Amino acid sequence: MSNPSAPMAPPRLTRWEQRTEVPLFVASLVFLLGYAVRVLAPHDAEPWRDIALALVCSTWLLFAVDYAVRLRQSGLGARFVRVHWLDTVVLVLPLLRPLRVIRVYTAVQNRRDRPRLSLYARVMAYAGLSAVLLGFSAALAVYHQEHAAAGATIRTFGDAVWWACATLTTVGYGDAVPVTPGGRAVAALLMVCGLGLLGAVTGSFSSWLLRVLTREDEKEPPGSG
Repeated sequence: MSNPSAPMAPPRLTRWEQRTEVPLFVASLVFLLGYAVRVLAPHDAEPWRDIALALVCSTWLLFAVDYAVRLRQSGLGARFVRVHWLDTVVLVLPLLRPLRVIRVYTAVQNRRDRPRLSLYARVMAYAGLSAVLLGFSAALAVYHQEHAAAGATIRTFGDAVWWACATLTTVGYGDAVPVTPGGRAVAALLMVCGLGLLGAVTGSFSSWLLRVLTREDEKEPPGSG
């Protein structure tokens, strides 16, 4: 997940990214699972909560090591933080790692000689999977912040999932609203992501539909209709 205007990556950095994208994506799912257990499991559910904490810490350590290796191999020094600012954000907020799913797809395609999906299918598949993973992550995070807060309207994980769906789709019913600073920060981030994903799907679908209709018009014989 790098800035498009970034200089071309050195070959060794490219090889590192191709080799680690899939394992790190699996690690991000393990991180999400561990975080989910920590948030949802009862406080007396031992040793599962301790195991979940170990998974969260160890997978985040993997992310930090990957970041350090990529920083060193890029040859950019301190500029790496600015050029690859999204990677820095993902390191600080690991629940955003599902956004790297498009890099996983690219890494898999580079290894295997298989036909690629069309551009429209790739955009919609990426946006759909990202929406599911981000929605689940945001529901966990906002439930963690809100369920014990005074005056909270998000008391159960079901409430949090409903809130995440309404926020991602930009519907915003207003029946479940974060009241804590942490919950509102999660909400603001999810709103931005929801607008971006919704715009990507809507734009891709509109472009695909326009292309199909244009093709059908070109097939019609002159004077028909």
